Amino acid sequence: MQRQRTLRNKVSCVGVGLHSGKEVKLELKPADVDSGVIFLRTDLLNHPKIHATAANVTATLRATTLSENGAKVFTIEHLMSALNACQIDNCEIEISAEEPPVLNGNSIDFFNMIQAAGVIEQDKERETIRLEKIYRVDGEEGKRFVMALPYDGFRVSFVSVNPHPLIGIQYGDFEITKEIYKKEIAPARTIAYEKEVDTLREMGLGLGGTLENVIVYNDAGWLNKLNYPDELVRHKILDVIGDMRLAGIFNCHIVAAASGHALNTKLAKKIYADFAKRSDINGIGN
Repeated sequence: MQRQRTLRNKVSCVGVGLHSGKEVKLELKPADVDSGVIFLRTDLLNHPKIHATAANVTATLRATTLSENGAKVFTIEHLMSALNACQIDNCEIEISAEEPPVLNGNSIDFFNMIQAAGVIEQDKERETIRLEKIYRVDGEEGKRFVMALPYDGFRVSFVSVNPHPLIGIQYGDFEITKEIYKKEIAPARTIAYEKEVDTLREMGLGLGGTLENVIVYNDAGWLNKLNYPDELVRHKILDVIGDMRLAGIFNCHIVAAASGHALNTKLAKKIYADFAKRSDINGIGN
C-alpha cells in the first residue's frame, strides 16, 4: 500500500519564463489529500485555479498549456516532470505569471526544490492507476507515435529522430526511479536550432531563452557544452514524464518515436478519460 504524498514545507524560486520572457515567482506548497496538482495565478483577480489534468490541456505549440476558470499556464511540463518523478500526489503551485521560470532549462532545479521542501506521506491511500490495455496515439504523417503498455513500474523508451546530421537518431530507455531521474534525466535541457531562433521570437516564443538554459546547435556544431552526448532524447523523456503526469500517477511503459507535446497529451487525455470517473484515484477527476 502506498500513501498519498505532498510537500512538508513550502519552497519558492524566481526567474523568467522560457517563452514569455516575463519575470515570475513560483511557490510550491503542501496540499490536502485528493487535491491533486493545482496552479493558482496570484497575479489575477481572485487567484483562479487551474487543475493540472489532461482535460485542461488547450495547446501544445512548443510547450504544454493548461486552461481553466478563464486563466492559463504554459510550459508546465518540466515542473510536472519533477513532481511525477518525486511521486507528489498533492501540491498547490502559486505562480505570479502565466509561465513558470525556465531556470536551467531542465527539471533539476524543480527536483531539488521538492527535495529541499521535504516530502511527507498523508493519511490516505494512493490508488495508482494500473493499465489493463495498450494505449496508442499516432501522428498524422504516420512517422510518430507514443504508446503506454501495462507494466509493473514506470519505464520510458524513446526514439528521437532529427534530420540534422549533428543529432540524427538518438535512443533512450530508462526505468524511472527518483535516483535514476535525478542522475540521468533531470539535467537534460531543452534544445533549439540557431536558424529557428529568430522565427520563434517573432512568434512570441523563446523570449527567455539563453545559452544558460537552452542547448543550441547550428550547422557547424553546438554553441554550448552538452550535459550528455544524447541530451536531446533525454529531454524528450523528461517532457513525456511531465506530460503523462496530467493523466495521474500510474504504472506503465511508455514507448515513443519522435513524439512531442501534442501526441503526449493526446495519450494522456485518452488514459485520463478512461479513469476520470474513478473518483477514488488521486489526481483524476479533480
